[in-house]
Amino acid sequence: MAVERCYYEVLSIERAANGDEIKRAYRRMAMKWHPDRNPGDPKAETEFKACAEAYEVLSDPERKKLYDTHGHAGLRQAPGHDFSRMRPDDIFSIFNDIFGGGTSGGGGRSRRGPVRGYDLETTVEIELKEVLAGVDVEVSFKRRDVCEGCEGSGAKKGTKPIKCPTCQGNGQVAQTGLGGMFRMVTTCPNCRGRGSVISEACVECRGAGRVAKSRKLSVKVPAGIAEGQVIRIAGEGEPPPPEADQAGRGQRGDLHVVVQVKDHEQFERVEDDLVLTREISYSLASLGGTTSVDTLEGKARLEVPRGTQHGDILTIEGAGLPHLRSPSVRGDLRVGIVLRVPKKVTPEQRELLEKLAKTELNEDEEYRPQGKGVWKKIKDTISGT
Repeated sequence: MAVERCYYEVLSIERAANGDEIKRAYRRMAMKWHPDRNPGDPKAETEFKACAEAYEVLSDPERKKLYDTHGHAGLRQAPGHDFSRMRPDDIFSIFNDIFGGGTSGGGGRSRRGPVRGYDLETTVEIELKEVLAGVDVEVSFKRRDVCEGCEGSGAKKGTKPIKCPTCQGNGQVAQTGLGGMFRMVTTCPNCRGRGSVISEACVECRGAGRVAKSRKLSVKVPAGIAEGQVIRIAGEGEPPPPEADQAGRGQRGDLHVVVQVKDHEQFERVEDDLVLTREISYSLASLGGTTSVDTLEGKARLEVPRGTQHGDILTIEGAGLPHLRSPSVRGDLRVGIVLRVPKKVTPEQRELLEKLAKTELNEDEEYRPQGKGVWKKIKDTISGT
């Protein structure tokens, strides 16, 4: 998984920075790392997107407070845009109040670009036991949605946007130089690429055509899902840009739900198998027999062969987790055996142990330690190393 970087370090600011300082820092760092200024440099695009993610969190007082208090974990219930899946120009269009229009990388969305809305990402956490049969979870998130007051146009109720007089509705303007030797086309600085302008802005969205809204969804998490896997909910992202939405040419983005599985106090997961350790007595290991072990579904009987050694791995087939794509196929429960040595014995037990000791091998026999812990041995056995 990707390393979660400190947002303050990404923008090179102190934690005490105020809103204006955060805004200026973002503008400075975004301009520094914009791919147009760093052609062919993959690091530049990565840094550019990291800056956008950091600014979106730190510029929002509510999300900033969550981040300052709980770090990245605090943002799970207050997700933002999924900048990793966006183009740089799309990111600029989100923060066009900072960058304005008419500069390289600072204009609105290109008219040649996609007319999908932005994807969003959020996180849910489930119990290991819920992986057995799947679970329905409620997901809460915020997204920019169509303003009901102006139906997404950005214009005051009762009015409509008009054709931009600067670009005549094209969204772009051309400039020539050096006696007409070259021609440069840039985003219209007046309408920022929309092709229309608003004479009176909607009082609810202030002309943006979009407002932040909270939303809740019930999401089906399938059986067998693993840590970090993503469930895509089509059409639950943000709406397309106003110009595409008004023309009926756009579609909503998607919501990506990242699943996290809580650690279990007894079991550890290795793919579809579950592993745990079980203490048994010396007599059971020597003579063989059965004992009970915990599973995610209750108790089960474990057959212990005669002569079982400390560190041996016993298996209960089909007591693991279901396979994601074939739920009827399940992994196994792997049990690492640990011999239990009593700290106190009764006089009768001591007498029996002394008799046994006299019949065992010479105490000077060379001792060869196993060299691996039981947990590591189990994992190595499952992975085949």
